[in-house]
Parts: sequence; C-alpha cells; structure tokens
Amino acid sequence: MDWFVHVAIAVVIGFLIVTFVAQRTLVHDVSMQPTLNGGDNLIVEKISPKIGKLNRGDIIVFYDINEDRQLIKRLIAVEGDTVEIKDGKVFVNGEELKEDYIKDGYTPQGINPQFNNLVVPKGHVYVLGDNRKNSRDSRSIGPIAVERITGKAIFRFYPFNKIRVF
Repeated sequence: MDWFVHVAIAVVIGFLIVTFVAQRTLVHDVSMQPTLNGGDNLIVEKISPKIGKLNRGDIIVFYDINEDRQLIKRLIAVEGDTVEIKDGKVFVNGEELKEDYIKDGYTPQGINPQFNNLVVPKGHVYVLGDNRKNSRDSRSIGPIAVERITGKAIFRFYPFNKIRVF
C-alpha cells in the first residue's frame, strides 16, 4: 500500500506541474524556421504570461481560436508599442528591429493592411513567425490577447543535436 501512496503523489505532482508550471510542446510546422523546425520538442513554461513577464523577442505559444490549435511565434511588440512593416523591415516605436533570426531576412506585409501599421492594444501583443513568408501571425490575424498565451519556450530538448536554451 505504501508504494500506491508514492505513485499517487507522483501523479498529482506531475499533473500540477503540467497544468500550472511547464509542459512539453511539439513544433508542427515551418513558421518558425530557422529557429525551430517541425518535430522539435520544447519545454514551455506557463508562469511568465500569468504574471506579465513576457518580453520582446520571447518565443511564445498561444491558442489560435480561428484554427483551434496552438501556434508558436516570436513576440515582437507589447501593448502600447507602434508596429510598422515597410520595405521588408519591421519597425517598433519607429526603430528598425535587428532580426538576425529570421529566414530570408525579409518581412512581407500581411494580407490585412490594418495590421501592418498599428498601436498594439492594451492586453495584447504582436507576434511574427521567423519564417515570415510562411507564417500565420499578427500580420493576418491581428494582435494576440495576452490571456490566450499559454506559455513561453525556454528549452529545446529534441532533436538532441540542437538542444538549446531560449
């Protein structure tokens, strides 16, 4: 009976960690290449979004209500920031972002022009995929409500030859 109590405690602790602290997330598409590839496994911590500790440049996971799935993108701007995309470059608060992580080094404007030049509303963030030519992000779906963010990527543990802390 003693072993049963230990197993039950381990299960409860595991459940609490996955529910409130961190979880494994699988990358499903190419929208974050070259930083992340399909099949990469990440550890995503869930506390930062809840306590307002997200920063520009963080890789976040959020729930896309239009596609009923989780998306992984880079946080580009926070509430109150002005975002403009012009001539293939991203500007936040009038300053060009230095983005050595993006694929092809070019950012096309989105299909919805209202999201290419805007002030990020209160309680929202502006996100872009690193593979700008192949990403469903704020250029097409608009700013993301912070309440839809489920976590921040902190560690890639697979594939083993690409282990990395973010």
